[in-house]
Amino acid sequence: MLLNAVPCLQTQYSLRVVQEEASQLVHKGIISRQQPISVLCQYIPPRDWIYFATELEKSEYLLRDRIGDLLTCEEWRND
Repeated sequence: MLLNAVPCLQTQYSLRVVQEEASQLVHKGIISRQQPISVLCQYIPPRDWIYFATELEKSEYLLRDRIGDLLTCEEWRND
């Protein structure tokens, strides 16, 4: 019998969530579109990074690919 057992909750991330996080960091000027995707690990909590990296891998992104590759579906508005 397990005492004080805490259920393990696995966080799920989609590629869309990864893209939104990257987009927000680019929009705020914290990172640039030319930097490698691996730079995101500096802004994602370590416990969540494994899920981000797994989702990127499933979508065939490499950590050396550019942030701009993730943001190919961005909408541009005229100023």
